[in-house]
Amino acid sequence: MDITVSGEGSVLVAPDTLRLHAGVEVRRASAGEAFAAVRAAAARLGEALRQAGIAPEDLSTAELFLGPEYESYPKVSAYRAAQGLQVVVRDLGRGDHVIDTVAGVGEEARLHGVSFEVAEPGEALAEARVKAFRQAAAKAAQYAELAGRPLGRVVEVQEVVGAPPVPMRQMAAETLTAQSDASISPGRQSLTVHVRLGYEFA
Repeated sequence: MDITVSGEGSVLVAPDTLRLHAGVEVRRASAGEAFAAVRAAAARLGEALRQAGIAPEDLSTAELFLGPEYESYPKVSAYRAAQGLQVVVRDLGRGDHVIDTVAGVGEEARLHGVSFEVAEPGEALAEARVKAFRQAAAKAAQYAELAGRPLGRVVEVQEVVGAPPVPMRQMAAETLTAQSDASISPGRQSLTVHVRLGYEFA
């Protein structure tokens, strides 16, 4: 392999899926009471989300915690239990309603943030791939010309795809409820392909 070059191609797309990181948290005098209370609160949250139109397969447990809190070690002041839930909202128009549903579960509700995704990125990635390859190929042709050598065939192709989620600042459920007049906004997301090409001289 005589020449190695890299290229990058990006395409802006509008996200169509919301991923909500929610959950419930309680504190009780004993571990058993805390665990029972958090499981009951999680069941209420799950049922409320299903009633809000979220399909069961779009709900998944993301965290389960039980542990002591100390007033001054080793004296335990309370036991904290938490259960996280990841919620996939496939209709962005219902995003605010789903967030309000979480907040409406009660004081146990927690919202840890949201991210936006593209459910079917294949077409956009194909376009980004073309851009990345053409950029890398143009570099290879330039280097071959500078070296005074004819450019030969491609002998290696490596690809890295990157599409970082678009996060929303973390808020407590109460804060999001107070700001319910402000709709969430997904903006646009850049889907990027990085490609590395290896060429031989002819």
